[in-house]
Amino acid sequence: MGPHPAVAEIRRAVRQSLGDASPGDLVLVACSGGGDSLALAACLGFVAPRMGLRAGLVSVDHGLQEGSAERAREVVRLAPELGLELAEAVTVTVGAGGGPEAAARTARYAALSASAERLGASAVLLGHTRDDQAETVLLRLARGSGTRSLAGMPAVAGLYRRPLLGLSRETTRAACAALGLAPWDDPHNLDPAYTRVRVRHDVLPVLVRALGPGVTEALARTASLCRDDADALDEWADEVYAQGRGVGQGLTVAALKDLPAAVRRRVIRRAALEAGATASALGAVHIEQVDRLVTGWRGQRLVELPGGVGVVRRYGTLIFANTLS
Repeated sequence: MGPHPAVAEIRRAVRQSLGDASPGDLVLVACSGGGDSLALAACLGFVAPRMGLRAGLVSVDHGLQEGSAERAREVVRLAPELGLELAEAVTVTVGAGGGPEAAARTARYAALSASAERLGASAVLLGHTRDDQAETVLLRLARGSGTRSLAGMPAVAGLYRRPLLGLSRETTRAACAALGLAPWDDPHNLDPAYTRVRVRHDVLPVLVRALGPGVTEALARTASLCRDDADALDEWADEVYAQGRGVGQGLTVAALKDLPAAVRRRVIRRAALEAGATASALGAVHIEQVDRLVTGWRGQRLVELPGGVGVVRRYGTLIFANTLS
């Protein structure tokens, strides 16, 4: 008999995600001990040697719960049973910037990147599933995000890969059961103080009851479609940006005025970032103010952007300059 269908699905997803890896490459999996990452770790341990790859595990201890350090060590001790040749637990200090969820995420990714660099890993696998993608789309939709943001989490982003984005959380749970693995359920995943938890346990179930069981798949599919659109618009905007550069940090109005708004605003954002605007604080309202220098020119004065960047229109050119220097 072959493996359980859920196990087979995850192994296939891992193989596809690592299809471009070279023999001898080290691949790490970020594993908290939860069902998604535990199933992913086990399937990586099976797939990697059959692809000529080395596999390891990193468990990040955020230090936010009593006993978290021991749980991370327990995950590390489990690694040999999963077929992983190396494993380490890393303790991080979680700051307060951007709220608890964002701060923990920032600390976690910094630790994973540092481990990958030190160990010489070519990729780090993350256990985000289709359900996580659906939650991400809802969260960003509620913030009034644009197409790029609604594209959700990418399957590949530099060092990081998410093999499970096409699979459900139910599949990972079934795989753990079939493999005799006992996932750890993080109490934070039940704490309504966290926005994602409220979306998972309150919002999505209401949508499923009202609209049918295909809502999660539809939201994840929306992310994929938005990603395709955003990639095409970004490529168009890159071409315009390269061709429309004026003197110094300027953009010629002639190159912008007849563009679709979605492309023009992407070009403006690119120019603002190049001039030193703060990416995390640069919002749609700022881009719209600069956009009006093109589409609604009435002799407006300087438009100030986060990060000490100012934009003015002079002689048919948008000038982006650092106002703090």
